[in-house]
Amino acid sequence: MKKITVGLMGFGTVGSGMAKILLENQEVIEPRLGASLVLKWIADLDLERDRGVDVDPGILTQDAEVVINDKEVDIVVELIGGYEPARSLLLKAIENGKHIVTANKALLAIHGDEIFSAASQKGVEVGFEASVGGGIPLIRSIKEGLVANRIEGLFGILNGTANYILTKMTDEGSPFSEVLKEAQALGYAEADPTFDVEGIDAAHKLTILLSIAYGVPIDFKAVYTEGISKVTPLDIRFIQEFGYRIKLLAISKDDGEAIEARVHPTLMPDDSMLANVNEAYNALYIKGDAVGNVMLYGPGAGMMPTGSAVVSDLVDVARNILRDAAGRVPSVGYQPSGIKQRRIKSIEELQTEYYFRFSAEDRPGVLSKVAGILGKHQISIKSVHQQGRDLAGAVPIVMITHEAREAAVQVALSEIQQLDVVKDETILIRIEDWR
Repeated sequence: MKKITVGLMGFGTVGSGMAKILLENQEVIEPRLGASLVLKWIADLDLERDRGVDVDPGILTQDAEVVINDKEVDIVVELIGGYEPARSLLLKAIENGKHIVTANKALLAIHGDEIFSAASQKGVEVGFEASVGGGIPLIRSIKEGLVANRIEGLFGILNGTANYILTKMTDEGSPFSEVLKEAQALGYAEADPTFDVEGIDAAHKLTILLSIAYGVPIDFKAVYTEGISKVTPLDIRFIQEFGYRIKLLAISKDDGEAIEARVHPTLMPDDSMLANVNEAYNALYIKGDAVGNVMLYGPGAGMMPTGSAVVSDLVDVARNILRDAAGRVPSVGYQPSGIKQRRIKSIEELQTEYYFRFSAEDRPGVLSKVAGILGKHQISIKSVHQQGRDLAGAVPIVMITHEAREAAVQVALSEIQQLDVVKDETILIRIEDWR
């Protein structure tokens, strides 16, 4: 039986999962592939730590150059993470004629165009299914399964840590800081959780999806990004009273003229499918012009789910090697000539409904002052709650608006914030109801 040789760089959680699957599931993989995937090298700086995977010590090395320079290695897998040395190693592997597989969403969101272009010029494959959604086949579904569709919208819960935190805050009423500590203790959140809780990780993933869905160049800076660290149990309580749940949502819409690309806390009706994706699970809701609405759901991270996605890429690349068909499917699903610059809308252009919470003095006429400023900027109130004194002598005034323009909303809130009766920072959360 023909052998396809694999070299792995990075033997952490995902690398361990990939190795475990390759070593233990060969009897599943070989009949489907018609060849065997042979793991020849594993490169990692730490060769002593027990990963729970029984590998031959002879394939371990601390030198990643050994992997990318070995003429027998057909596919190089990069699971190091970060920007460097991952970028340089991948580009050198491509120059050496190696096909590559990576789960590195941060790298692809910043340097993806460079890597995809180099691979195209060299005639090698780039597999990156594991970079978005862990074990959920999101990339292949858009790139191949929905190839006949214009993608009208993407709505994704793409970060399991943030989703876990918001689920616990909603179900238990606990504050953000307390649930974050719990998530860190359980291994859901890193010691430095910034990328997860400030929306950066989800924005990396959305950047990759934009390229696949719309054939646009990689542009991470164009994605508006906002995290969940300001969400409070008080807001969650009001949100529930209005019939919503809150999620950190990655959103893209294409109106034919320009594309929306944003990540931020979002209210959704509590009976919608995405609103009920809980704990550390991920999901992507896709709107295609031909297929209609599709939702993909599952574990968005973890040793075995993400390792499964890496191995699926290995099998996909190996099939093309066996048929001498490298490049059969372009890296992002579009031929290089089909990649076109599209305008990405600024957040100020957004038109949606909003949730506001003001903290104001308990005096007559406060509500009318706030409503007057909103009305002056063409912001219409759909619903309002004004409750008892909760916030250190102030009362919370909570509003849901009709659809309004973000630019007008920001100006109005700035004016309201200057009122002497308004205390503390006004809370704004955007609403999506696209069912």
